[in-house]
Amino acid sequence: MSQPFNIVILGGGTAGWMAANLFAHKWADRLANNELKVTLVESPDIGIVGVGEGSTPTLKRFFSMLGIADADWMRQCNATYKMNIAFKGFSPASGIDCYSHPFVSQIDTFTQRAFLVNARTRRLGLDTHTEPADFLLNGVLAKQNKGPQTPANFPFRMEYGYHFDSHLLGVFLQQHAISLGTEHIQANVDQVKQHENGDIAALCCKDGRELNGDLFVDCSGFSSVLMQKTLGVKFNRYQENLFNDSAVVVPTPIGKHIPVETTSTALSAGWCWKIPLSNRFGNGYVYSSDFISANHAERELKQHLQLGEDTECRHLSMQVGSLAKQWQNNCLGIGLSAGFIEPLEATALHLAQISVEQFILEFEEGGFTNRLQGQYNTKMHHRTERTRDYIVAHYKLNTRNDSEYWRANRNNMHLSESLLQILDVWYKRGDLEAEINRQNLSSHFNAVSWNCLLSGYGAFPPLAAKQPGTGDLYKEQNIESFLQGCALNFSTHAANLFWRKLKH
Repeated sequence: MSQPFNIVILGGGTAGWMAANLFAHKWADRLANNELKVTLVESPDIGIVGVGEGSTPTLKRFFSMLGIADADWMRQCNATYKMNIAFKGFSPASGIDCYSHPFVSQIDTFTQRAFLVNARTRRLGLDTHTEPADFLLNGVLAKQNKGPQTPANFPFRMEYGYHFDSHLLGVFLQQHAISLGTEHIQANVDQVKQHENGDIAALCCKDGRELNGDLFVDCSGFSSVLMQKTLGVKFNRYQENLFNDSAVVVPTPIGKHIPVETTSTALSAGWCWKIPLSNRFGNGYVYSSDFISANHAERELKQHLQLGEDTECRHLSMQVGSLAKQWQNNCLGIGLSAGFIEPLEATALHLAQISVEQFILEFEEGGFTNRLQGQYNTKMHHRTERTRDYIVAHYKLNTRNDSEYWRANRNNMHLSESLLQILDVWYKRGDLEAEINRQNLSSHFNAVSWNCLLSGYGAFPPLAAKQPGTGDLYKEQNIESFLQGCALNFSTHAANLFWRKLKH
């Protein structure tokens, strides 16, 4: 009898157990026929940081795929529904104190076109309504503090995310993966054996066990034991356009009123999340250590939350960037070991899930070999980079002037060509939806998401002196005022180039 194909996952946590569940579910027949074995090994000595975490609607699809109802897991993980992300204080000069990025549901088909049309009309200087939350159902529900549950005869699919305790979710996913046939080993891995061609052969544990495998999955977090330390895969840091590298976190009590949205509030050297769980708020200040010290960041967070000086906080370090290749030799990097694009839009778990799902597709199509490894790496590189661009735009477009941190972000010209093209089309009043389709970006952040961001920041020209019906054209001073706004977000050269094109 031939030996089963052995997948060995190094590291538990949410990403590791998510991968185990997806493998065991997708290839259940192979597991049952002893053609496949899934093993997860994790150290009993490495704790999991149980911070409050948020998700995108991708996690809803994950649970639906596994046949797990909300009621089966949410209570165990102190989870709540997430309909929206509210951003406060990122663009005060625009006059907009707060804007929303609601998750788009099927019913929004009837209203999102009005939002896109209004946003483009406003770019022409005409006075229209462009608040995203008023056009998308989840934005309305968040304002009314209502959840996504609908009657049985409701004819539209609702999309939503979750807030949850990441440690408790990891425990739940562990139990479910084991029930699907995953072998769980608690041991410390202290050596990695390789074949002559560089492939990983086995993980050697301190207790003497040797875990042989055909495919290895690195879920060891920022340590990236297999991908970086063993295989030497290059890690591309994003410090040129994403400055944040640290966080300080602290829980606070929650009352009877539990919001259905994450709140992100700009502070002096970063921003603070507020995530409502069923038993507490999870709070964290994400900041750049180049602009503020850990002690000062902790003090600012406590002041923001109105906490006493003796309140205990935890400090975390982040490695923001991504691997040059997320599948190398016979090893796949998932989660933090593959990369991290800070938590501003809750993309970490989203990317982890997408990467496993994409790998399963490519691995099957490639005959369970690495034949399509290059294709997978290209797709994941594109998805990671374009996700990064959307996060970078939150910083680039800010209109704060209260600290050097925000001015440095606004003046930063380390932008990708993709992001430059999106902003160019927006400020030239072009068809943003067509540009996003041209770049094949809709599977990352689509036109509605980009309009939420750009409209939410008030990235519009001044209102025309006279509104429709007068036949008057823009006055030159209005165009110049618009360009002053552009200059906040582009270099002076870019603004001048735009001005010359308008005049000719």
